[in-house]
Amino acid sequence: MVSQKVTIKNPTGLHLRPAGILCKDAMEFKSTITFRFKDTTANAKSVLSVLGACVKSGDEIELVCDGEDEKEALAFLVKAIESGLGE
Repeated sequence: MVSQKVTIKNPTGLHLRPAGILCKDAMEFKSTITFRFKDTTANAKSVLSVLGACVKSGDEIELVCDGEDEKEALAFLVKAIESGLGE
């Protein structure tokens, strides 16, 4: 299991479009991918779970990847989040 903290840079946080991109990217990997935000743990492969976490711009989340491609998944998703998830 690997994890890393990352700050959400999208001006509107993880709303529908960036949440969808995050989920699509996460589903490319076999590992279990979740993130922790405040007292919530969200499944990064579920749009509803990501939206339900109510992550806003400037919030810090901790991505957690567990599985055979965990290191690749973590590196890819951190880079995607830091680049703004297409926004």
